[in-house]
Amino acid sequence: MKINSNRQKATVNVALTGLMGALVIVGTYLNIPIPVLGDKTMISLGNVFCILSGLLLGPLYGGAAAGIGSFIFDLVGGWASSAPFTLVFKFIMAFVCGSIAWGGDKSAKKLSRLILAAVLGSLSYCALYLGYSYVKELLIGSAVQVVNIKIATKAATTFTNAVIADVVAVPLFITLRRALARNHIGTNLQE
Repeated sequence: MKINSNRQKATVNVALTGLMGALVIVGTYLNIPIPVLGDKTMISLGNVFCILSGLLLGPLYGGAAAGIGSFIFDLVGGWASSAPFTLVFKFIMAFVCGSIAWGGDKSAKKLSRLILAAVLGSLSYCALYLGYSYVKELLIGSAVQVVNIKIATKAATTFTNAVIADVVAVPLFITLRRALARNHIGTNLQE
């Protein structure tokens, strides 16, 4: 799947994927850590760039940028044990977002479709992450009451990240889409 017009080269696609992956890493470093009963979670701007990757680059390149950027952050940021899951979950997040935003009639992109794409991408990540966290806690032998407290805290943080991502990424995408189109680097999404 090409994200640019036919006259653009695959190198541009890879470069934009790398750029967005780097922004995912930087955005994730901009965080507020939240301690959770011997565990950790955080509110960060990483999901903003994961959703933006899906909107700008489409399902495959956007998914790659979100997954790889988040994977690298986990490896170097102290979350290495969850890095493989993050790679898959963040890929799916941007893939779902990009599939909805880029699907169907290319001339009929409306704000409501972009919002739906962002929200469903974020919700897919929330479900995957919280489900993974719940099962992981049960498998390591945590008491159900402790698991419920941890998951409640992680859910509040995860949904906060989702709202921030959707509220910031959609208007940012609209602004960037116009700038990219003026410079003939635009995506196939139309006004």
